[in-house]
Amino acid sequence: MIAAQGAADKGIPPFMQMTRRRILGLGALLPLAALGACQSVLPDFSGTGASQSAHDILASLRKANGLPVLATDALLERAAIEQSGYMAAAGRMNHTALRGRDFETRMKRLKVPAPAAENLAHGRMELPRLFAMWMASEGHRRNMLDARFARYGLAHVPDGKGGRYWTLVLGA
Repeated sequence: MIAAQGAADKGIPPFMQMTRRRILGLGALLPLAALGACQSVLPDFSGTGASQSAHDILASLRKANGLPVLATDALLERAAIEQSGYMAAAGRMNHTALRGRDFETRMKRLKVPAPAAENLAHGRMELPRLFAMWMASEGHRRNMLDARFARYGLAHVPDGKGGRYWTLVLGA
């Protein structure tokens, strides 16, 4: 290719030959630059995972109902952070995430085995109120007290207005 370029450069002033070669060389790099600019389809949300306080509250609720304490799980926490981030980005609380991904689809993508469940919340609440609200709701309470579950991930992402989008993901 260099010989072909040299032949094509005949009759072009030397300073233009160098410029042409640089431009052609840069042209080969443009596809690589475009690839480098690609981003993952899934946003990288930063959020806050389970605290010792959250673990203590959830452990107390389970023990009071004759159930074993749940273990924190990094994969379930990742799922919780992602869902909280999706809700914050969308500005609404919903079990369906970006591109219509429902809970089951999201768990399959993350390779979270069934059974699994998800509790959501939004607002300016601290942990005791959050868990009290979930315990007062039949479906959320059932999820937290489901004997099949042994692990959990809890996370929240700020909504930009002083509140938080909370997600609790429970798994076997």
